[in-house]
Amino acid sequence: MSALGHQKLSTGPLQSVSPSPALTARATQDLRDPAQIVSRNGLLRTRIVVERKKVRLAGRDLWALTYNGMYMPPTLRLRPGDRMEISFENKLDHQTNLHVHGMHVSPVGHADNIFLKVEPGKTFTYEYTFPKSLEPGTYWYHPHPHTLSAPQTAGGMSGLIVVDGLDRYLPAPLRGITEHAVALKDFQLVGDQIKTSHLKIGAPTTRTVNGQLNPRIRIRPGETQLWRLANIGANIFYKVTLPGTKFHIVAQDGYPVNRVYSVDSMVIPAGARYDVLVQGPKAGVSELRTLPYNSGKAGNQFPEATLATVQSGGEPMRPAALPTAFAPVDDLSKEPVAARKTVIFTENKAGTLFYINHKQFDHNRIDFRAKLHTVQEWTIKNDSDEVHSFHIHTNDFQVLSINGKPQVNYGLRDTVDVPPRGNMVVRIRFLDYPGKTVLHCHILNHEDEGMMAVLQIDK
Repeated sequence: MSALGHQKLSTGPLQSVSPSPALTARATQDLRDPAQIVSRNGLLRTRIVVERKKVRLAGRDLWALTYNGMYMPPTLRLRPGDRMEISFENKLDHQTNLHVHGMHVSPVGHADNIFLKVEPGKTFTYEYTFPKSLEPGTYWYHPHPHTLSAPQTAGGMSGLIVVDGLDRYLPAPLRGITEHAVALKDFQLVGDQIKTSHLKIGAPTTRTVNGQLNPRIRIRPGETQLWRLANIGANIFYKVTLPGTKFHIVAQDGYPVNRVYSVDSMVIPAGARYDVLVQGPKAGVSELRTLPYNSGKAGNQFPEATLATVQSGGEPMRPAALPTAFAPVDDLSKEPVAARKTVIFTENKAGTLFYINHKQFDHNRIDFRAKLHTVQEWTIKNDSDEVHSFHIHTNDFQVLSINGKPQVNYGLRDTVDVPPRGNMVVRIRFLDYPGKTVLHCHILNHEDEGMMAVLQIDK
């Protein structure tokens, strides 16, 4: 294994062509939750093969970049304190690697080391030892080779990780309720290929749930279900709503909240996750939708679209009482601060090159340093006219304020939007794991074009 070099994804002649209009469909199939690979006796051991294959998707046979031959690969399911071993085989014609997004685990060696590359035809064994303090919730896995993160993820390479344990914070009547993955993946289509180069964020894109086009989600009137909403695509935003029904948020970015809060809609940038309780509306049909969203005058306007059809039917249930107080959370606002840093997101006028503190990513340069077991306060400034999503590996952060407005601390986060010409103040505690890691914008086109920096965590 060696450090990543600059490399572009090899593409066919169709890749420079503008994508076809987004595909739509009536709801004819029930939602299928992904297959699961579950840890046993403290160990999750599995094999992931990366290859370009034709998959059945949205009623068509399409070329995609796959994990184990699937556009929606298995969910990896484990518990705090478990170990995970993944035999990772690369059958692509270009390098790749693996990142376990949001997980508190070592960033070096054979663990969550995004500086490794797995060359074509090679197999590498990833080995992770998760702490018993790992928070229960929803995470995901995707490739992270610099300059190739966006095309590989957009091509189909992403799946879910679930850490069990949320149940212990739920009242007894809500333990063991029906749960659904609602994995939001989108693809741009050219001919019979999912587009992997010349990606334009605002181009037409087909939005799927668990790799299905407008699946039907069944729920009984009054029934409470747990939905794991996760944006596991490369670039685009979702503003998710289910008209007439509230989302009751119990975890965000794989971190259980201290107080359950309810919203009518949620903006979910690429990489973010929300675990929510949903109670079945009165009998009938409604649509889980993404609403129009504008990411700024230098950004993109995303249209409204149907994600899934919710079919409420069957014997009504008395709606369960929902919890209010939930899990204990860290509060870093009163912690002593060892250092203060400023992170500035900028881009060139053409919107083709992106910078952190006016520098493009260089894996050989240390941009920020932190000392293990200390807390730092960072001010993230967005000196551009579009939203950027701040994401950091290894440790989560607490948002103190956005544009000077204090933020309620429901719990730590790992992917949060910084408004155009705005700022966000966060605090980060560097726990458990020294080593070299990264922070970046999680709009992967922006990361690949330079908006990433190296953080060295020293003992």
